[in-house]
Amino acid sequence: MSIAGGIVIFIILWWVILFTTLPIGVRTPEEAGEDLVPGQADGAPVKPRLLFKFALTTAITSVIFLLLWASDHYGIVHWREFFDRKP
Repeated sequence: MSIAGGIVIFIILWWVILFTTLPIGVRTPEEAGEDLVPGQADGAPVKPRLLFKFALTTAITSVIFLLLWASDHYGIVHWREFFDRKP
């Protein structure tokens, strides 16, 4: 895996995992017992905890990326042969 390929894979994984971690711990104002601010959406989260979610996303992505890199580097899975199959 080249450096550029690794960066692209990491970024794609990071974004996919971010969208899976965003709903974790989300509470609406109704669930939290708070009043809505005029103009606020009903489903807007009270405390989105984005820094925590960014850190969690980075940690999960790093583990998955390291597993993918190790499988490619040590030849555990031959990714090129898997995707270059001819029918």
